Amino acid sequence: MAEYTLSKKERLNSKTLIDRLFAGGSKSFPAFPLRAVYMPIEPTEEDAPAASILISAPKKHFKRAVKRNLVKRQVREAYRKNKHLLLDALASKNKRLVLAFIWLDNNIHSSAEVEEKVKKLLFHIVERLE
Repeated sequence: MAEYTLSKKERLNSKTLIDRLFAGGSKSFPAFPLRAVYMPIEPTEEDAPAASILISAPKKHFKRAVKRNLVKRQVREAYRKNKHLLLDALASKNKRLVLAFIWLDNNIHSSAEVEEKVKKLLFHIVERLE
């Protein structure tokens, strides 16, 4: 049975990894209103998750924190429900990945639409894994 949780370990907190992710060497793919930026990394610890995520809803798009939090909650929930698509592929190839979802639009979209776009991005990432 798939585990539909999103633990603290699966959140991307490392400042060095975040800097490496956005400095270059990462791949990016849009599915409006989202963009996924991802980068394969070397496995370091045995209990580390296969994929670590970061979700960004820029203040430039939503001035009010309530709306930024809503968007981040929608993306987090969509990823939580569909992360098995990515994790199964990573486990079979014995790889690790850091992943950032960045919100691109000035409007809030329905949760169903956000989930569809997250699925699309995850499928694309799985296809691109070497």
